[in-house]
Amino acid sequence: MAHYAFLDENNKVIEVITGKDENDTETLPEGFDDWEAYYLTKRDNASDCKRTSYNTQNNSHLFDGTAYRGNFAGMGYTYDSENDVFIPPKPYQEGIDFELDSATWSWVEIEE
Repeated sequence: MAHYAFLDENNKVIEVITGKDENDTETLPEGFDDWEAYYLTKRDNASDCKRTSYNTQNNSHLFDGTAYRGNFAGMGYTYDSENDVFIPPKPYQEGIDFELDSATWSWVEIEE
C-alpha cells in the first residue's frame, strides 16, 4: 500500500489517496511507467501526482527506514520540486515568525 498526493498548478496538495504499492508493477495498466502517472489520469483537476510516505515526518522515517520526500503530504502542503519534498503550510501565530528548516523540512520559530 502506498499514498499519492495530487497537486494543483501551484504544486499545492489538493488530495491524498491510498493506492497501489509503487513496486507492484505487475498490475500496472499497460501504457504507464509508474503509479503516479496512472493516478494522475484519474483526476481532471490535478496537474501532477507524487507518491508520499505515511511514515515520513520532519524528514525522518518513523520506523528507522529511509525518509521519503520530507513529510507525508497533507491538504495545503506544497511540493518543492527542486528539493523533491513536501512542505507543510507555514504556521501563523501572532508576534512569532517562522522559518523553514531545510534539514527537517518543517517550520521552526525564529529565536530573537
